[in-house]
Amino acid sequence: MKIIHLITLIIFFSVLYIFFIPEQSFLLKILFKIIPIILMLTLIYLQRDLNNPLFSKWLLIGLLFCMFGDATLHWFLLGLSFFLIGHICYIVAFFQVKVKTINPYIAISLLAYGMVMVAWIAGNIFRTGNYGLGIAVCCYIAVILTMGWSAFQTYSPFIILGALSFIFSDSILAMDMFITDIPTAHILIMTSYYSAQLLFTLSTLKYSVARKKVLEL
Repeated sequence: MKIIHLITLIIFFSVLYIFFIPEQSFLLKILFKIIPIILMLTLIYLQRDLNNPLFSKWLLIGLLFCMFGDATLHWFLLGLSFFLIGHICYIVAFFQVKVKTINPYIAISLLAYGMVMVAWIAGNIFRTGNYGLGIAVCCYIAVILTMGWSAFQTYSPFIILGALSFIFSDSILAMDMFITDIPTAHILIMTSYYSAQLLFTLSTLKYSVARKKVLEL
């Protein structure tokens, strides 16, 4: 199957899940939620021989754990654990294609954003007395912002935009769950989430092309 056909299917099934699968169909929702991720896994797998092998390997593993997180997020801590592992894999992947250290202003911005989110989101959870969940959310915020930090060091537009989309998606999810109801939360969360994963997946094409050119020299 051509790459463009896979990308088209990814977008089609993402839109189908976000806008057309009814909330009442629990198993159907899970099935259609992970179909775009399965297609992204397939795309990365097809690039495995051309791509930076360690980069594609860790990206593939990270995406696989995120798929497990998608399927189990109904049981929040279990799903959160899978996503946390997925982000750790992404951090390892991004270090395989690191170009240079992060701009200090960007690093400070990420740190400041993390501190605000911990104070706002985790602080609100701690006030309810659920200390275990509060600690888990703090750990997750730290890991996803570390993922963003490592993404900026790649200087890849696909990876950086993907990381920012992921942070945005999880921020909306946290605010909707723990702060206040957001009427369009589902659309915002899933659109930015699928965009993030697709951007990470498309980054493999860049490194595939670069590696192919090197081999042709």
